[in-house]
Amino acid sequence: MEQLQKEIESKSQDYCDIVSRFSAFLTEENEALRAYDIKKVGSMLDNKAHIVGAYRSIVGYFIKNQAEIKTLNEQRQQEMKELSQKLEALMKENDVLLNNIAKKATDASSTSYSSGGKYSKVDNTRSAMAINQTL
Repeated sequence: MEQLQKEIESKSQDYCDIVSRFSAFLTEENEALRAYDIKKVGSMLDNKAHIVGAYRSIVGYFIKNQAEIKTLNEQRQQEMKELSQKLEALMKENDVLLNNIAKKATDASSTSYSSGGKYSKVDNTRSAMAINQTL
């Protein structure tokens, strides 16, 4: 029983460390996304994969051992909860920023036939329309 408690305490510290690193990483990535620094975001990809892998692993451990979390002292439980909430907010912001970047990239490279029948950037006010109708 004492061994299990030591393991849970050790894993809870690992959780706090990993979530803190992930939060710091997302803070930096979100700043780069807001600045539209695609080069920096791209260079961060390998590190992100590594951090996400560690995060998934530690979360998986606590999903399998949910009852043991209650054996941790209240201060550690509160710390884990606060770190999780901060990370969740950063992840939501990251999702929005990534979707906006993807939309901008898609919009910038989108093309269509213009009203004059030539291939050009999308301009919804002057684009030609084709209707495919089967009778």
